[in-house]
Amino acid sequence: MLTSWTAEHVGAISTNPSTSALIAADDFVRISPSIDIWDAWPVQKRDGAPLLLDGGAQLWMALAAPRFDNPDERHEHARIHLFLRTDDRWDHLGPAMPDGFSPGSREWSGSAIFDEAVGEVILYFTAAGRRDEAELTFEQRMFSARARLTKEGRLVEWGQLIEVIPAQPALYMPTTDGGQIGTIKAFRDPAYFRDPTDGRHYLFFAGSLAGSASAFNGVVGVATAPADQPDHWTIARPLLSADGVNNELERPHVIQHKGLYYLFWSTQRHVFNPEAAIGPTGLYGMVSEGVSGPWRPINGSGLVFANPREAPAQAYSWMILPDLSVTSFVDDWGVGTERRFGGSFAPFTQLWLDGDRGGIAA
Repeated sequence: MLTSWTAEHVGAISTNPSTSALIAADDFVRISPSIDIWDAWPVQKRDGAPLLLDGGAQLWMALAAPRFDNPDERHEHARIHLFLRTDDRWDHLGPAMPDGFSPGSREWSGSAIFDEAVGEVILYFTAAGRRDEAELTFEQRMFSARARLTKEGRLVEWGQLIEVIPAQPALYMPTTDGGQIGTIKAFRDPAYFRDPTDGRHYLFFAGSLAGSASAFNGVVGVATAPADQPDHWTIARPLLSADGVNNELERPHVIQHKGLYYLFWSTQRHVFNPEAAIGPTGLYGMVSEGVSGPWRPINGSGLVFANPREAPAQAYSWMILPDLSVTSFVDDWGVGTERRFGGSFAPFTQLWLDGDRGGIAA
């Protein structure tokens, strides 16, 4: 069942919404002086909990690129890198996949799970462009690949590269028509979820509605697989549409909490339709009794929390884990007009959810 996120919903955003705390210089550290990181996710078990390695460390992935004077250039060099998280310490392990393995010219966001049956990590990711293309394009394809996990947290013996969600132009607009960051169309960010109620498997992703008359036609797409055949994916119709309202519902993902299902996504102020209604850069979401919906906007508007007014772009790409902890990256932080790109993991924070309402925990 398709649910619409409407201009009326966005217009209902409170004048005093829940906001995250202001990030200060001593709240984060750079992973390295030579690289920037942004969208991040842990290797998870099928129930959504982060996988714990020997000693209690977690294995994480994040997009990374060499540091540039203009941080927007990072998107042209993005690769998925590995990190060990031990308490509040991050250790950089380098690129996740070997050189020349990915079919794209860049690697964009996804998710990863540990397949306990065979001791392998399954990575679902976005291949942007095509390997060795003469000019970078914004074509997006979604793939899965497998690697063996070593005791040290390394991923080796990569293989089984499969286009896990092939293009479906009757439902989702193609991504081969050019554009630029903020206006390109989406077919990316596959996020894994297993429904604990019936065991079915889902990949949620950011898409663009086929046949739309609006330039602002973001949707949350979905592919499904039977409980006993987790690799047999079938693409389905969009789950949530922001047609006419917003161009990008990025990194959508689902958790179950106290019997309800919560669908979250990130979006930025500049990708709202200025002729409809404009919301702040923040985490948005909907709630339902089941994956198929219908979905209701959290807090009546969809906005779960925003960046603080003093630093409206300080963090982005939020991900909610099953314990309601929240990860993101430091974007344009600090107060004032000077752009300061953090390029590192933002401080973790905590969400609260109570039925159809939610926000940042005090």
